[in-house]
Amino acid sequence: MKGAMQMKQDSFVFKTAIVCACLCAMVSGTVSAQASDSKKQETSSKSDLVPLELELPKFVLIGTEKDIKSNNLEKKRKGKRPPFMVPKGTVNLALKKRVSGSDDFPIIGEMGYVTDGDKEGTHGSSVEFGPGLQHVQIDLEKTSKIHAVVIWHFFRNTCAFKDVVVQVCNDPDFIKPTTIFNNDHNNSAGLGRGKDKEYIESYEGRIIKAGGVEGRYVRLYSNGSTADDINHYIEVEVYGKPVPRDSKQLALTETEQ
Repeated sequence: MKGAMQMKQDSFVFKTAIVCACLCAMVSGTVSAQASDSKKQETSSKSDLVPLELELPKFVLIGTEKDIKSNNLEKKRKGKRPPFMVPKGTVNLALKKRVSGSDDFPIIGEMGYVTDGDKEGTHGSSVEFGPGLQHVQIDLEKTSKIHAVVIWHFFRNTCAFKDVVVQVCNDPDFIKPTTIFNNDHNNSAGLGRGKDKEYIESYEGRIIKAGGVEGRYVRLYSNGSTADDINHYIEVEVYGKPVPRDSKQLALTETEQ
């Protein structure tokens, strides 16, 4: 009797062990497959990225390089700027697009200089606004997925611009914008405290990571520089791709027209 019961118990244990082993194998296979798919997606995603190619102006510096002192200044970079990767097909959406600003009557230059493609740094290439917090705003004309914004404020002398804030929004009034850069560490501009650092202006321009944020309008603030209280803008480039509109959006647009 005991022998029969023992045999039944042994058989049950054996069958249970087989079932557990099968379940473990299935789970392991699923996890391995998921990990493999994830790795393939990551590899594919990386292969779709290319270095952002910028057409840089000539190096210009009037006088000697100055030593700028600021508690919020980033450390000087050593060597070449590392490649900035963007998806294939990314283009400058801002070229020749309409520009508006906080001052309708700039001290020097015209609004259109900001997106005209001329970034050589000469006086005829930049627009200048008076003291205080000022901004320029670019209308990309279509909602776009933005991967980078590149700014040339002024690089004819050594300086760092203050309260540089870059925002993206689908609303021209920027009621609920997305901030992609903010080096205003004490909230003097009233747009919130920023964690980014001030930086020395360069003929290379400043590449700001946008991370694929979607929006139609790009607004850029500044509040003078370490050189003077004037706000300069030579060129702004916005790299990305227009967001495809679905059939419902197209129908709505046609109805509005």
